[in-house]
Amino acid sequence: MEIYDYQTAGGKNLITDYIDKLSKAERLELYDIRNEIRKSGLDAFAKLNTRQLRGKLWEIKVSQNRIMYVIINNNGVAFLHICKKQKGKAEKQEIDKALHRAKSEGLI
Repeated sequence: MEIYDYQTAGGKNLITDYIDKLSKAERLELYDIRNEIRKSGLDAFAKLNTRQLRGKLWEIKVSQNRIMYVIINNNGVAFLHICKKQKGKAEKQEIDKALHRAKSEGLI
């Protein structure tokens, strides 16, 4: 399965930039998840801690980090936003940011 990370208009990959700033253990865990998704496709999501946020927008929970994504088709997933969970649930502004990115990319 292909993973498409959200990039700014200038070409900056916001997802991998965020991951690369994390501790070594968190970085390894997130890159392992990305590799499992590439290898196993949709089956990988059954093994992960995921939940639906709004409509087609979902999140993967990895310790305190949240990756917000949209499944494009059976062969692709778009990672739209990644953040550290600060409160009991995903903050509205973080969800709104991911939804805005999905709409601007024509994914929803």
